[in-house]
Amino acid sequence: MTTLSRIFSASLLIGSCQLMGAGLSLPAALEILETNNLEIKTATLDLQSAQSDTSIAKGYNYGSLDLTQSAMRSNEAGNVFGFKLSSRQADFGDFGFSDFLACQSGTPPAYCSNVLGKQPTDLNYPGYQNYFQTKLTYTVPLFVGGKLSAYSDIAQKMEQIKKLDADQMKTEKRYELRKSYYDMALLQSSIDHMKTIHTNITTLERTTQMMVQEGYAKKVDFLEVEARKANVERSLTEMEANKKLLYHYLSFLLNTPVTEIELPSHDYPSSAISENDVLANNTDLKKAAQGLEIRDRMVDVAYAPFLPQVGAFAEASSADDTFLGNFNEHKAYTVGAKLSWNLFNGGIDKNTLEKARIEKLKTTTQVELAKKGITLQYDKIRTEIESLNAQVNSLEKELALSDEIYKNYEGRYHEHLASMSDVIIKQSQQIEKVLNLQMVKNQRNERIFALEKLSNGVK
Repeated sequence: MTTLSRIFSASLLIGSCQLMGAGLSLPAALEILETNNLEIKTATLDLQSAQSDTSIAKGYNYGSLDLTQSAMRSNEAGNVFGFKLSSRQADFGDFGFSDFLACQSGTPPAYCSNVLGKQPTDLNYPGYQNYFQTKLTYTVPLFVGGKLSAYSDIAQKMEQIKKLDADQMKTEKRYELRKSYYDMALLQSSIDHMKTIHTNITTLERTTQMMVQEGYAKKVDFLEVEARKANVERSLTEMEANKKLLYHYLSFLLNTPVTEIELPSHDYPSSAISENDVLANNTDLKKAAQGLEIRDRMVDVAYAPFLPQVGAFAEASSADDTFLGNFNEHKAYTVGAKLSWNLFNGGIDKNTLEKARIEKLKTTTQVELAKKGITLQYDKIRTEIESLNAQVNSLEKELALSDEIYKNYEGRYHEHLASMSDVIIKQSQQIEKVLNLQMVKNQRNERIFALEKLSNGVK
């Protein structure tokens, strides 16, 4: 699917959600993310730049073809003679034969006594000469010690690394988007629970007000209820503000306004990711493997100076005293080859090769260390998830118990078996359990998504 068609599809998805009045679903948001997110677009452009670098590196294998057009005018003796010779227009007069023949045709003996020592005027003092040359030159490296193929391979590996970077950026943004959806689900669950508490305390407020009027309760009881209600309303206001912030963040991720989403059916994602999944798909490990291959090719580059360098060239040209004049008659061709071989440079090449080999060994060790580090991260995250799962189970039971205790104390207050302070304390404990449960669930989801990110998005 082309970029334009994907953007069009994303626009249709957003439009359809608005027309139906339904929230944006997570699958639809993930599709919009890949086409609209600015950081993903930047990573894609980096990949395209690396692809151009690969094409550049490969291009050096094919040599270069250059067209040179020269236009000159000179009366300098060497230039004029060279111009005429190059354009195949030189004649005997250009060599000063006019002065030589003059001596042969009765010139006074004093003038011709040393004819070979006479300086010919036509050769030393020529008139101005125009020179136009068209030259086509092709040069190609035949063998440069394997450097060109090594650099091509290195460029391809760098392209692969940029592709992994682009995939990693997509994984990162998908992680942030999915986490935001599940954070919203947890936040909405907490809001619903707090609204239930608010409804209960509003009912308690009305009941306490009636009891105060009838003399069965004190005014301070009513004030305690009002204070607790204000505290719950403050918590609800904070939660609603967090909800708005989440929508702002979703709009930023998708680079388009988001005002309503379809919440996930569960408040936490699955986490059935094995250690093998992580080791096989982790982006950092893949990049490290590409880096090791680059180091291997750098050893080949460092060895190239020990080998001869061979190049070839071919040249075709034509010259005249007028532009493109007598082009076919004045054609000339040259072909050649060159071999160069550095025999000694103070041991620089030897030490450069040794350094490249050491860097390769170092990278090999770093790759092994990276594997062990990723395994350690996996074990750590898995242990944290198991611990947080246990905390969630415990807090859910504690919250259910807290709800029942609050209802019990509310009933006992109506029967004058408990004070309003006791009821408020139990409700405070209830609110505390709601907030603690949300916090722990958030932590669990963050760890689950961190595990997904570690495996490059594999679930």
